[in-house]
Amino acid sequence: MTHRRELSVAAAYAALLVTLLAMAPAFFEAPNLRDLLVAAAPVLVAAVGMTLVILARQIDISIGSQFAICAVVAGLLAKQGLAMPIAAAGAIATGVIFGALNGALVAGLGLPSIVVTLAMMVGLREALRWMTGGEWVQGLPVGFQWMGLGQNAGRVAIAAAALIVWAAVAWAMRHVAAGRAIYATGSDAEAARLAGMRPRRVVFGVFVTMGALTGLAAVLSAIQFIDVQTNSGTGFELRVIAAVVVGGTSIAGGRGSLVGSLVGVLLLATAGPALVFLGTEAYWDRALQGAIILGAVAADAVGSTTRAMATP
Repeated sequence: MTHRRELSVAAAYAALLVTLLAMAPAFFEAPNLRDLLVAAAPVLVAAVGMTLVILARQIDISIGSQFAICAVVAGLLAKQGLAMPIAAAGAIATGVIFGALNGALVAGLGLPSIVVTLAMMVGLREALRWMTGGEWVQGLPVGFQWMGLGQNAGRVAIAAAALIVWAAVAWAMRHVAAGRAIYATGSDAEAARLAGMRPRRVVFGVFVTMGALTGLAAVLSAIQFIDVQTNSGTGFELRVIAAVVVGGTSIAGGRGSLVGSLVGVLLLATAGPALVFLGTEAYWDRALQGAIILGAVAADAVGSTTRAMATP
């Protein structure tokens, strides 16, 4: 079955919701669901980019550090009196620059993406700490929080922006040649090259897209607060990668979907608060994410071995 993994994750999510309905019905109160969706929006935006990266058989673990820098850039630009659309554009452009640097090193020089993005993760985080001294960006203009729309409209705008990005990229992956090229590159880069595609350009493109979406995710997160924290984004890469892998995207590349990533984001976004409502300590959330990643990767490995044995 083509979408077996996506269906199994959807079934697990449905089972979690049923459990919460039976044991903690207060979880479904409107304010809690609203907060859950708004908190999940930045993760969904970044998960869209990470899905493309992993489909191309790459990985980017530097997005947490990129996220922090892009958020700080948005705050500093807004503090200089620039309009929020310009500040947001500056943050996204910063993400594009980092994504292009990752892409150039991986696609251009042929360096392993895990090594490149690990170095970027550490280097960018330390550079930010050195430049800011760890101090938050404070004294932001009133129009920064919620983009000046007010709390209720701002929350709707954040969730809507994330869904629009997800829907647009999902449509492109099905109907645009570039989407098919990503799948082909992740499945077999040499076969894709012989078919007239340019795998290196594809890899560069997915890293640039990842950077741009990380910048947007940083903006969607930063505008929920009155200050910009310079330590934001810590563990962000774990949540994003977990959501994508749990959603059925193969870590070996070439297989997966954005529908699965959406379900994965919702599952992980719900699991953390669910632990609290079910009376479990909140600090188990990170451990749960790690266990889910390990289980998903193990399931993918078993599935790949089974398919290989079934192939004549």
